[in-house]
Amino acid sequence: MRTVALLFVSAIVAPGQTPPAPKLFAAAGDVTAMIAKAKAERKPDQANFIQPIVRLAPYNANLEYRVGSVAAPASVHETEAELFYVVEGTGTMVTGGKLVDEKRTNASNLSGTKIEGGESRTLSKGDFLIVPAGTPHWITGIDGALALMTLHLPVK
Repeated sequence: MRTVALLFVSAIVAPGQTPPAPKLFAAAGDVTAMIAKAKAERKPDQANFIQPIVRLAPYNANLEYRVGSVAAPASVHETEAELFYVVEGTGTMVTGGKLVDEKRTNASNLSGTKIEGGESRTLSKGDFLIVPAGTPHWITGIDGALALMTLHLPVK
């Protein structure tokens, strides 16, 4: 079974919350240790195992670790673009099309069980992909596991 790890960056701090203290550096060994931790601590039914890597409010870079045996929902971020960088592993990113069984998850995000239509791209180590705000996207076809870097970028 292959595993994919993602580095995920987001810009989400709830209103009234104090942003976490800055963490400005993580060495390659730190990221490797985070992937090992994700492999060891991820629950069998857990779609994503997310850990913070670096942060400087309002942005957070996280390692997102996914396995192919547990499907994560398709998503639409209505007010943010999302940048992906593949740290290790392979999978398929579907962008565009239409969410199936669409549900609102919060004020600016939708999720679905999958995407109908859309364009599929194979993702592998070293690839970058940006998904514009309002665009359905879904990672599927993970061969074992996938580790990603993701950055959510607010769109005005």
